[in-house]
Amino acid sequence: MGQAQSPQKDLGGQEAIEKIKKLTEKAGICFFTTKVGPDAHSVPMSLQEVDENGTLWFISPIDSTHNQNILEDSAVQLHFQNDSSYEFVFIKGQAKISQDQTLIEKYYSHFADAWFDGKDDPRVTVIGVTPVDGYYYETKDNKVFAMAKMIFAAVTGSKNEDGGIEGGLKV
Repeated sequence: MGQAQSPQKDLGGQEAIEKIKKLTEKAGICFFTTKVGPDAHSVPMSLQEVDENGTLWFISPIDSTHNQNILEDSAVQLHFQNDSSYEFVFIKGQAKISQDQTLIEKYYSHFADAWFDGKDDPRVTVIGVTPVDGYYYETKDNKVFAMAKMIFAAVTGSKNEDGGIEGGLKV
């Protein structure tokens, strides 16, 4: 029985950054993984922004496990999923922790007050993740139409296009 196929389109440079920005900011929350490998540590984290250089920004407590892990090894993986649009992004990158007040001012929101005593809390840090590479999948059609194509392909055994597009991301 055949499987539905998605057209492949690998992206690089600015085109990859634009795709990362579009898909990750729509998803908003990711699984942020440190200590990649057998001792991996993953936590859900809210994305603040993807800047013009492709850096993904997060707010995090300085005493968190993932901050401590980044100090030991800056390699991280981010897993974004937007169920409403049937879009997925996986990013491998390098993380840097900062307590730069300008960055904190820029990225701190009242939502973070659930974890901090305001933006002047000495535990507040920002984490900037510079993407190296990754992979994406997004629907070209709306989610319902894409799912219908996949079900049709599965039932009929055809190798029809599944309504999505996928590819590598090289920044």
